[in-house]
Amino acid sequence: MSDSIIPETNLPGVTLSDAALIESALPDAAQASDEGGDTSGLPGHDAHHGDSLSTLAVGAIGVVFGDIGTSPLYSLRESFIGAHPLAVDPAHIYGVLSLIFWTMTLVVTIKYVFIILHADNKGEGGSLALLALIGRRMGPNRLTALTVMLGIIATALFYGDAIITPAMSVLSAVEGLEIVQPAFSSLVLPISVVILIGLFAIQSRGTAAVGKLFGPVMLVYFAVIAVLGLCGIWQAPEILWAINPVYAVKFFTLDPMLAFLALGSVILAVTGAEALYADMGHFGRRAIIVAWLWVAFPCLLLNYLGQSALLLRHPKLVENPFFLMAPDWGRLPLVILSTLATIIASQAVISGAYSISQQAIQLGYLPRIRILHTSAKAAGQIYVPLVNWLLLALVLLLVVGFKSSNNLASAYGIAVTGTMFITACMLGILTFAVWKWPPVLAGLVTGVFLIVDGAYFASNVTKIPDGGWFPLAIATIVFIVLTTWARGRMILRERLAEDSMPFDLFLNSVCDKVRRVPGTSVFLSSTTEGIPPALLHNLKHNHILHERVIILTVETEGVPHIPSESRRVVEAVGHGFYRMIIRIGFMDEANVPAELALETRAGGAFKPMDTSYFLARQTLIASKRPGMAIWREKLFAWMIRNAETAMQFFRLPTNRVIELGSQLEL
Repeated sequence: MSDSIIPETNLPGVTLSDAALIESALPDAAQASDEGGDTSGLPGHDAHHGDSLSTLAVGAIGVVFGDIGTSPLYSLRESFIGAHPLAVDPAHIYGVLSLIFWTMTLVVTIKYVFIILHADNKGEGGSLALLALIGRRMGPNRLTALTVMLGIIATALFYGDAIITPAMSVLSAVEGLEIVQPAFSSLVLPISVVILIGLFAIQSRGTAAVGKLFGPVMLVYFAVIAVLGLCGIWQAPEILWAINPVYAVKFFTLDPMLAFLALGSVILAVTGAEALYADMGHFGRRAIIVAWLWVAFPCLLLNYLGQSALLLRHPKLVENPFFLMAPDWGRLPLVILSTLATIIASQAVISGAYSISQQAIQLGYLPRIRILHTSAKAAGQIYVPLVNWLLLALVLLLVVGFKSSNNLASAYGIAVTGTMFITACMLGILTFAVWKWPPVLAGLVTGVFLIVDGAYFASNVTKIPDGGWFPLAIATIVFIVLTTWARGRMILRERLAEDSMPFDLFLNSVCDKVRRVPGTSVFLSSTTEGIPPALLHNLKHNHILHERVIILTVETEGVPHIPSESRRVVEAVGHGFYRMIIRIGFMDEANVPAELALETRAGGAFKPMDTSYFLARQTLIASKRPGMAIWREKLFAWMIRNAETAMQFFRLPTNRVIELGSQLEL
């Protein structure tokens, strides 16, 4: 697609034409095969797991529902004492509680659990998985390009949310110490900082051991908050009437503007809903549905009912109804249990940031960065040092800058609602163009969610001056990085193709005139066409070729995993040359030596000590040639220089790699 036929967006330095170019550069997202199940509509494809449903459901309670499970710590309170305080009277209490109940019902239960969870990409969920699914099913066109843009924006917003969630969750839990003993107020900030530093510091050890405790701890947490809620309801059972949507309507008729602004606090009750979709690949759809409908949803609802019942009887306790529901003797244990729950919620978001980063690298939206596997058995157990320490720095900046969860609540919500609204847009594309629902049904479902999510997003826009600018600033930076890298890669391929020699011409004119030496050489190429630059540079300087030459391309498909037996494609092209393609999923590890060890069709087995790997390393020079703005070209060149080398990323043996450098104008 050319730039001329696609309008520009208002995002700084980036146009929708970027999405078209990026979409065309996606690593075979549109051409990937549909092996492994049909995801064309409901009920869709579910993840396959060896564990029992109950075991998976307990695991989901610990990981998936950590964020939304800790929302009662602050969401109801913020509706009354936040940036737009409400009168603590029956009309407003019933109205806010009714909004919370119906938000959890519409947004989480119906939208995510009953609809979005069926939009799985071979069992995997999340914005990038949905993006790859739509791209594969629809093929390259203008609508796919729009979907790419939406998916990238949603991914960028996720990073903004991943920074705020640990800060908000931990602060709100530790602030319970102020309820236990007001003299502890001065300790809240330092204790929160210590907990957060400790949490990020242990990430390199892996989450497998700690993860086994997540489910049981969260089960205890959900049970405790449910019991507290039941005790509160017992004192004021009339609060049960609040689930009637009439009270939400009355709230809007009583104070239309305040009710609209209150949506910015009500939405905090469903922060973490995206985790249901993003973590589907770890636990499967059925386990997440069971965990939500039978544990998380009823326990959360009981707690919100209990808090509201407490406010009906004692409006002055609005400063922290979650902890004040507990008796005096139980508040310190509740603070400790809540702190553990918020650590778990933070852990889930941090792990999610690692997974999203890995997917973005594999799909060509981020440069290669160091990824460590912390488990020999679980492929999803990874640690990304750069992401870890950047998150810690920004989280500490938030905690020290905002100082309290009340202040931080102003920054919380806009990234979540933005992601939810984008998911609703992508759901519309999915129902109309991929699942091909009847137009009336698709339009009705999409329209309802666009209105609901749009209202929540609009309400949160009012928070921008009070702190909402922070996650948006982070998301904008991430968006620019993602699009610059993807478009820069495509431009780089075009520049390299300009100097490339056709394969047939090379074989006929060069091979018979060059001395051949024993051994095998593997030349990594970014495309399956032409001669890779490393091969041409090697001939230019060394004037020799090995007896066996492998032109190797690693392609990332638009599916999470590729079976081992389907990964490698080999073609013999004569003169001892073989073209090999290694196909991996966007959640698979790119281990080239391991793949070659399984291959015998390219002239026999590969002997590690007889195999040399040749890599091209370009030094990029920004120029005024058409492509990107100069500042983006300089950013792309900087990312190229600081990316992890192909040797590290593809797990090549250090003593068998030869790098050949050159300069190239973008």
